[in-house]
Amino acid sequence: MLEITDTISIPERELEFTQIRAAGPGGQHVNKVATAVQLRFDIGSSSLPDSCKKRLMTVNDRRITEDGIIIIKAQQFRSLEQNKIDAMQRLRMLVARALVKRKKRVPTKPSRASKAKRLDAKQHQSRRKTLRRKITSFD
Repeated sequence: MLEITDTISIPERELEFTQIRAAGPGGQHVNKVATAVQLRFDIGSSSLPDSCKKRLMTVNDRRITEDGIIIIKAQQFRSLEQNKIDAMQRLRMLVARALVKRKKRVPTKPSRASKAKRLDAKQHQSRRKTLRRKITSFD
């Protein structure tokens, strides 16, 4: 059981693990042992609440396919068990991040002082540029 919050959890039967060979350094060990893990989680057929499913589908993350399947590859560790735990932790973080409601932005108008400050800065920059021009004589 992978607990996301106090009320939301994912049963392990909904998680699909596949052993794959890890990439990168490691010598002969990497070439003969499949210690990396690919975790697949189908959002649509999961036991998550509908509101959570909708939120997950709208998250802009490259690990979520168009079909609503989350694919996480874990290959940081040399042991299969540690990589499984790492993949599950990353899934937990992804789902927990999707559950957080963002505060609605309240549009505000710039203050009179900030407008004046901006215009003063523009005028100052303009004077600086004017002084850099070539001096021409009018004879």
